[in-house]
Amino acid sequence: MVVSPLCTWLAAAAACMSVSSQNDQLTKPAFSKFQSATRRKAITNKCNRGNCFFAENAFSCFGYKQVPLDQRQRAAHSGKPMAMEMEPAKEGTTKKKPLMKNRRVVVTGVGVVSPIGHDPDMFYSNLLEGISGISQIEAFDCSEFPSRIAGEIKDFSTDGWVAPKLSKRADKFLLYMLTAGKKALADGGITEDLLQDLDKARCGVLIGSALGGMKAIHDGFEALQVSYKKVNPFVVPFATTNVGAAMLAIDLGWVGPSYSISTACATSNFCILSAANHIIRGEVDVMLCGGSDSAIIPIGLGGFTACRALSQRNSDPTRASRPWDVVLLGIIPRFALKDPSDIVLLYTEDAFDFLMVQDRDGFVIGEGSGVLLLEELEHAKKRKAKIYAELLGGSFTSDAYHMIEPHPEGSGVVLCIEKALAQSGVKRKDVNYINAHAASTPAGDLNEYQAILHCFEENPELKINSTKSMTGHLLGAAGAVEAIATVKAIQTGWIHPNINLENPDKGLDMNVLVGSKKERLDIKVALSNSFGFGGHNSSILFAPYKNV
Repeated sequence: MVVSPLCTWLAAAAACMSVSSQNDQLTKPAFSKFQSATRRKAITNKCNRGNCFFAENAFSCFGYKQVPLDQRQRAAHSGKPMAMEMEPAKEGTTKKKPLMKNRRVVVTGVGVVSPIGHDPDMFYSNLLEGISGISQIEAFDCSEFPSRIAGEIKDFSTDGWVAPKLSKRADKFLLYMLTAGKKALADGGITEDLLQDLDKARCGVLIGSALGGMKAIHDGFEALQVSYKKVNPFVVPFATTNVGAAMLAIDLGWVGPSYSISTACATSNFCILSAANHIIRGEVDVMLCGGSDSAIIPIGLGGFTACRALSQRNSDPTRASRPWDVVLLGIIPRFALKDPSDIVLLYTEDAFDFLMVQDRDGFVIGEGSGVLLLEELEHAKKRKAKIYAELLGGSFTSDAYHMIEPHPEGSGVVLCIEKALAQSGVKRKDVNYINAHAASTPAGDLNEYQAILHCFEENPELKINSTKSMTGHLLGAAGAVEAIATVKAIQTGWIHPNINLENPDKGLDMNVLVGSKKERLDIKVALSNSFGFGGHNSSILFAPYKNV
């Protein structure tokens, strides 16, 4: 039988993925019968010399040393049955697992990759200073697009976090996710030694993406135009939204829940709250959760442009994302125009007559990743972990209204906030800080603001801001990055400004909205909102940790 080069290559990759470090050699998987012993030996020797696809010396997406597998995992990989798992329970000895009560969830680590910094402290310091990460797009020639700006990451490096071979081949959304996940572990004090002591069956990963590996799909399509033989064999796994969670779990040896959720721009919040629920139900003690996206490529920019969703303030990128700023300033004659940066051309009756002047004209696309390390409180206390905040609960709802547009009455958002308060047992008077979804869209900003006021109008201490005024909209990563901003606000006692809020839209109260400078706030309970195309609504509640 003749073996195709692709089959041989995939067999080699499979062999490489089974190789571990010298101190913890795994049993090699069986090869197909048509492969010769000589070929098997050559492949194995090649892998042992450090030529595997994913890493230099062993299969690890983060670096050069594989995390040793414990006895349970070695048995699982070798295919040997384990008595403790396979032995049937004796009659009369089976006990029903008691319902878990009062299992509290805390945030013990955060990892971020964003347009304004890749270190949590630097990221939040830049937010407090009102520094924008929005600029002209440099990744490709977008001169023909009506929107040419983005929250683009320009100084990202995977050194020390992801293996060089993987870094060269994987989609950026995956690299952002792996890096942020590893940074969250490091920030949480989960060292390599501590990793070995964790019960890996009680650790899981739940990190999602709105769009997945769009660049991987684009590159695969381009290769297909030449020949199917040119398509990267990894194009499918590199494109799927679950690949980051899976690879983190593989690298860490965590055999608890490992999956992703994709609910457009609400993805991260769905992942965070679902991860917390695994802990509350007693299924796990530790979860990495969040989201990642990177869609600043022609098809991503073109798709959102076709939806008429993006800002066109190309001449002044840092002022383009303007949550709650006025939408329409007026219509003026072209000859009266003095500063082109102050206008957006939405419509002209005659190219030489009148121009429509608009401030809040759409969101600015961004990219990045945010990952939170959640732990059951007693587990965190036992290892003396630092605690950023406590996650009190949250809720999901659906507008059930439109594929793209929010419900005009904001009923889905109101229901989501009300359910979050009820399910977490939080009094509305105790919520005094809201990190809003507010993406700088004409309809969405006001709908959310009105829904918030409907729920909290009697709270004189309430303050609201939008991280997107500086980062742009990070799509599926937005909720996690904004959750990190929320817990940093709790930790520091400072809330960041709303930049570019120069002419508040009609009916907005600037006593509620944060102004152009950071503000001191003793946060009692913080609410973080995220909404997505399709009418997905999510609200999560955080509070300072109190040892009660």
